[in-house]
Amino acid sequence: MSTTNSNLSAARVNKNDEFYTSYNDIEKELTKYKQHFKDKIIYCNCDDPTWSQFYAYLKNAFNYYEYSKLVTTHYVANGISFMREFNGSQEVDTQLTGDGDFRSDECKAILDQVDIVITNPPFSLFREFVVLLQEKQKQFLIIGNMNAITYKECFKLIKDNKMWLGLNSVKVFTKPDGTEQAFGNICWFTNLTHSRRNQPIDLYKNYSPVEYSKYDNYDAIEVSKVKDIPEDYTGVMGVPITFLDKYCPTQFEIVRFRKGNDEKDLAINGYTPYFRILIKHKNPVTTQGAT
Repeated sequence: MSTTNSNLSAARVNKNDEFYTSYNDIEKELTKYKQHFKDKIIYCNCDDPTWSQFYAYLKNAFNYYEYSKLVTTHYVANGISFMREFNGSQEVDTQLTGDGDFRSDECKAILDQVDIVITNPPFSLFREFVVLLQEKQKQFLIIGNMNAITYKECFKLIKDNKMWLGLNSVKVFTKPDGTEQAFGNICWFTNLTHSRRNQPIDLYKNYSPVEYSKYDNYDAIEVSKVKDIPEDYTGVMGVPITFLDKYCPTQFEIVRFRKGNDEKDLAINGYTPYFRILIKHKNPVTTQGAT
């Protein structure tokens, strides 16, 4: 396991969730969704506005995005938190009755009143955070580890086209003591359409049984690199999770994740590759017509 991924695993185990996203990383991603923000109420429910770069950026960009209001709340361990609202000209702080945990009834009631959630939720609580957003049927743009797709709750949303990857990755976060820490496989998750969402992957290879092995426990072929997906294969294919960076729902259907018919990890001659997503062409090129 790489050092960066080890850091993230430790963060989840130790619930060391205080990693702050940079202003530049926030700006780089959010500018791609401008069309979604006009006249909307935006909620950053894991962000203390006194230091949050989400709040700083969105406040500065009020006129650019033309959203109607920005709301922030944050967690205060063993304390009382507050909510800050900004309407383009005025900031109003309101003391909460509780600690500001996004799972509290108080913060859920605030969530009910907003349109879009934009934040970096705690790494250790990402699964719960996504489930809550889905229950409340909210639009969102949030940061998490790409391996979150291995959670059954998250993968179901991806398979059903209710959540997908954003456009950029986040490589470095700032810790509360001011130092920086690098992580691997950190990306944006969203249900807001962006420019790459419906762009088909350019494919150039054709299927050959010599080049593509079949799994022992599922009727599908192994494709170890996204660029090697055969354009003419009409059956199911196993691809790396990095496929989601380029996934186009009009081009492919996601069939299932990781497991074969025996509910064990996909295997080839007894060897188990890293996690695979099983996909299928919706409209394969039929010059070869291989199955």
